[in-house]
Amino acid sequence: MSRLKRKKYEALLEPMQAELIAAARWIAATGQRLVILFEGRDTAGKGGAIGAIADTLNPRHCHIAALPKPGEEEKTQWYFQRYAARLPSAGHIVLFDRSWYNRAGVERVMGFATEAEVESFLEAAPAFEKILVDDGVLLFKYWLTCDQAQQEERFAERAADPLKRWKLSPIDQAARDKYGAYTDAREAMLKATHTKHAPWTLVDFNDQRRGRLTLIRDLLDRLPDTRCKEEKLDWPPLKGAPEEERFSVLKPIRNYPLD
Repeated sequence: MSRLKRKKYEALLEPMQAELIAAARWIAATGQRLVILFEGRDTAGKGGAIGAIADTLNPRHCHIAALPKPGEEEKTQWYFQRYAARLPSAGHIVLFDRSWYNRAGVERVMGFATEAEVESFLEAAPAFEKILVDDGVLLFKYWLTCDQAQQEERFAERAADPLKRWKLSPIDQAARDKYGAYTDAREAMLKATHTKHAPWTLVDFNDQRRGRLTLIRDLLDRLPDTRCKEEKLDWPPLKGAPEEERFSVLKPIRNYPLD
């Protein structure tokens, strides 16, 4: 399958982003709460998918939750506690760049959690999510799939690009030898947590642009009727000639040279 070119991708994405804006308007007007989980392998494209959704929305209403590893105090708390604190209030959207499912993935594969802790999580997660859904939260769970050849290509790209090198970590290096273990962990997670009230959706992200379009289209199609009347704002012309900036205390710094 050939990769989607940027120009065609942007042309296909633009009308979907207009739909996302309309959906966000509906969420704000009706007091809905939308939670979207983005899970998947390293380099799968979680950040790009989140950006394709969030970049066009009001940051006062659409928030990204990308939690670091838990601190010592957080390790003593109820496992879901720090995630629950980031859930949205009425009229808001939260996009989780990784989520409580860390326990079923990286923590299990890399040995950061015991098997007893993982099994306890897999039993508790559906109940936790049912509480959210029963309370009216719109919950969507996406897993972004990526073949190892693609993953290796993206790792190499990050290693060679100084602007992307910060994305690499020792965990990424260790994970390269555990592709199959991550597959097994994901399948066990799906078996335990793919429920009627909170189903998983897998999206092929071997072509990240095509994957973003697939994910956003699925999300828009599964949201309730989001039609909401947009208030028209009258925008009359200025009453006089436009003014220029005036400075009396400080002046702007020198413009960046283009030559």
